[in-house]
Amino acid sequence: MKMNQSIQLVPYTEEYKEALQTFTLPEEQVQFTAHPMELLDKAQQDPTRNPIVILADDKPVGIFALQSGSRVQEYTNKENSLLLTSFSINYTEQGRGYAKRALHLLPNYVDVYFPNIEEIVLAVNERNIPAQKLYITVGFEDRGQRRIGPIGPQLVLYLPVKK
Repeated sequence: MKMNQSIQLVPYTEEYKEALQTFTLPEEQVQFTAHPMELLDKAQQDPTRNPIVILADDKPVGIFALQSGSRVQEYTNKENSLLLTSFSINYTEQGRGYAKRALHLLPNYVDVYFPNIEEIVLAVNERNIPAQKLYITVGFEDRGQRRIGPIGPQLVLYLPVKK
């Protein structure tokens, strides 16, 4: 396993579709996130959802969306915020640090593509301990806000991207 692979965040384009179609996720993860094709279908119908591909040496290894619009206000009162949704790493690529490295790139990505944004917000199921630990490790803050999600209670976490 190469640890010095180049990790990039790039806006989704059709060139990544074929690779994303082959992604697999174990059942214990599928309950907490969307398959990449489900994410892309929703994004095609909703222009407020911006799919972002995680590349390792130019190969798609993950995907997530940054959503703007009224849905964000369900999670935060801060106007210049985006909602991070449907974060996943292809099962065959997990355990290599891609998720952590990609999330560390998020503030810079947001600064380039969404320069007015001050905060990223997300909701993570309280039973999804690995994801909670990951998000806290990369700088997301638990301010004590909770909500009920599709499959149970969720923690709402915040990542300030402007100092």
